[in-house]
Amino acid sequence: MAYYILKSYKLKVNSFNIFEALSRERNCFFLDSSLNSNSLGRYSFLGIDPFYILKIKNQDPFPKLREILERYKVSILRNSLPFLGGAVGYFAYDLCFSLEKKLKAKPKPGLGMPDCFLGFYNTVITVDHLKHLLYIFSVGFPETSYRLAKPLCESNFKKIHKLLSRISPYLKENKKDRPKTNCAELKSNFTTEAYILAVKKAKEYIRSGDIYQVNLSQEFHTHAGLSGFDIYKRLRSISQSYFSAYLDSGGLKIMSSSPERFLKLEGGLVTTRPMKGTRPRAKNRLNDLRLKESLLKSAKDKAELLMIVDLERNDLGKVCNYDSIKVKTLRQIEEYSTVFQATSTVCGRLHKDKDRIDLMRACFPGGSITGCPKIRAMEIIEELEPSRRNVYTGCLGYLSFCGGMDFNILIRTILKKQDRLYFNVGGGIVADSKPEDEYQETLVKAKAMIEAIT
Repeated sequence: MAYYILKSYKLKVNSFNIFEALSRERNCFFLDSSLNSNSLGRYSFLGIDPFYILKIKNQDPFPKLREILERYKVSILRNSLPFLGGAVGYFAYDLCFSLEKKLKAKPKPGLGMPDCFLGFYNTVITVDHLKHLLYIFSVGFPETSYRLAKPLCESNFKKIHKLLSRISPYLKENKKDRPKTNCAELKSNFTTEAYILAVKKAKEYIRSGDIYQVNLSQEFHTHAGLSGFDIYKRLRSISQSYFSAYLDSGGLKIMSSSPERFLKLEGGLVTTRPMKGTRPRAKNRLNDLRLKESLLKSAKDKAELLMIVDLERNDLGKVCNYDSIKVKTLRQIEEYSTVFQATSTVCGRLHKDKDRIDLMRACFPGGSITGCPKIRAMEIIEELEPSRRNVYTGCLGYLSFCGGMDFNILIRTILKKQDRLYFNVGGGIVADSKPEDEYQETLVKAKAMIEAIT
């Protein structure tokens, strides 16, 4: 049995202040429910200094990942916390070329980043926003003998406890504290005309019956005028979300304010929350309500979401008991600081002969950010988009030593590599899409990220 320590404390500091105290440590992560107004945003998780890092490019990472997770397991009776140490990191969109042999990658510019990056963390901080509690968990991995695991576990626990003790309980996050930046002009990998032309080309594929829908994106890039920490601080104050995240993967920092859950597995129950349909928020309350009503009544946006719900049900059907798959919420409008989003919730019960690796393989990448049917839509994405997507529309989250997992969809996400910043924005193209409107929708989605870096 693994040697571990789990202790709870009254939460006396803001979770962001904890992040600030840890942010300079090696491979810091912050799975940040910055919009913690309901059960979706109940927990945030933080950690530093993984004992092992799995980095893989241009091959299937899942056999190795399964082997490692089989080696490190924790079982705690009467535990209700969803994450007690484990793997934290990302699967990049371009992993799809190693998983789906029908897909052929074209030579394109990109960042050359790993398709899979997962740090294995034996010590984790959990913030329960509902009960206002802070938990420190530490386990003696990678040591397996009690004699070696016990001192390692205790040493790591003391290190985290010492870092937390330095945070003043009176320190508050100052959202007005915005460092100055000299951000250069944003450049896109599409001109306006070229993006509109790509939308028109996608519509030709729809008319010819190749696909029903496809997600097209454009990439913006610029010089970095701020640190990754400062960019994330600004992004989370502008665009709070349930599935925000910061990850320092060494040469690359990921800063995400994603509102979309890709896959959650807890106690055998699988949940996915695809999003389709966006409207901007307005400062005037009446105009704001009109925009929300416009999204609610839009036949185009409703049809688009229903197509993706069917796709997600099909993907879950590969690994779940088929009669357990239910659409818990068909369509609801969620309010965020800069946009309205239409969301569905689909659930299923994982088949007894399948595990979370099978689940990830069956569903990756998420249907809401590829199109329908998925493989043909991805072929068209590869044809029409001029650059590699990198982590955009991949996923980021955790695989717990206790058996659960939870990953977001990497949208509303900024990458920092050395002194350069990159982010993508896209939208779903269907038969009645208006190319100019689709282009404008990408700018609506880019609003928070542009504000965060300028």
